[in-house]
Amino acid sequence: MSRRTRKPLPKRNAGDRPKGARPYRGSQAERPQGHRPGGKPGSRFAAPAPRAPKPVVEAPVEDKSALLPTKVQTVTVTADENNMRVDRFLEARFPGLSFSHIQRIVRKGELRVNGKRADSKDRLEEGQSVRIPPLKLDTPRATAHLSEAGAKTLAALKEMIIYEDDDVLVLNKPAGLAVQGGSGTTRHLDQMLEVMRDAKGQKPRLVHRLDKETSGCLLVAKTRFAASALTGSFRHRSARKIYWALVAGVPKPKQGRISTFLAKDESEEDSIMRVAEHGDEGASHAVTYYAVVETSAQKLAWVSLKPVTGRTHQLRAHMAHIDHAIVGDPKYFNKENWELPGGLQNRLHLLARRIVIPHPRGGVIDATAPLPPHMLQSWNLLGLEHDRFDPIEHAPEE
Repeated sequence: MSRRTRKPLPKRNAGDRPKGARPYRGSQAERPQGHRPGGKPGSRFAAPAPRAPKPVVEAPVEDKSALLPTKVQTVTVTADENNMRVDRFLEARFPGLSFSHIQRIVRKGELRVNGKRADSKDRLEEGQSVRIPPLKLDTPRATAHLSEAGAKTLAALKEMIIYEDDDVLVLNKPAGLAVQGGSGTTRHLDQMLEVMRDAKGQKPRLVHRLDKETSGCLLVAKTRFAASALTGSFRHRSARKIYWALVAGVPKPKQGRISTFLAKDESEEDSIMRVAEHGDEGASHAVTYYAVVETSAQKLAWVSLKPVTGRTHQLRAHMAHIDHAIVGDPKYFNKENWELPGGLQNRLHLLARRIVIPHPRGGVIDATAPLPPHMLQSWNLLGLEHDRFDPIEHAPEE
């Protein structure tokens, strides 16, 4: 993919059209082949049925769960393990090895790379020599032996599943549930996945993230093979994600492209993404396509969003940048003298509606999440028809 050089965005004065937004025009003829498997012009976007991946006959995947070393051994990093973090390397070689055990042997300097101490987050290179001390695997917990709390966690996860096969899970993450731990976070999805370890002790792996207050499609790999393939799809932008949002006002033009640089501003209490200039420290290019699906009295608009890049808070920062912040956003909604219409909950109205991504073993994963309860309530109160055709279908693929 070629990278275009863009001029820095000039500052916007009150009343100016947002400089980051540009109209786009698409047609059915312009839509890339394979854009939507089995799709037809004008087909509805509401609830496509998940597609089972096509069976593919493959050579057996090499089993890297080597025998448990009872004495010091030295192994060589393979091509498949190139650029893998030290902790992930150990986890892949020895399924069931506990996080605490990995941290302990690394902290004590018992694990060495080319004879030198290594940090658990260091990246390995093909051909490097790794000294591994004697290890002790934790006994994988069988589902039948889960505690009462563990059984409730497993039941909660199963309620979230909207697609599942031997390699992949797609969860409908509820708003308010953090994906990973952080300051003050005691319950998060990554922790909950501990109860889904398989017979070899492998825990399902997150392959992308959603903000805590964003609901919808979250992809999880059940095997290391799937995690590697899906991560590659995100890295090469062959995954297509569609989001729905309720925003203040009606964007003009009704279909457009937002292209800016974003950088993180951090303080002791919080961090926020700001629109930056090209060349600013920490600034990354971010591109989002948007399309207005339906409006409510010119005060609110239901928009469909397609992020081309995957920056932190990208959609939230971009919509605020064009002066149409997402309703209920505690970080980016800063419109003065704006009152929330009666009956609507002051919660983030952003849904990871749909994900379409190549399946690791062939075929396509195509999963759709329903509106969460607070957004469904808003749609009903505003008279928005949630099964309308989604015009973001015509947005280009970059």
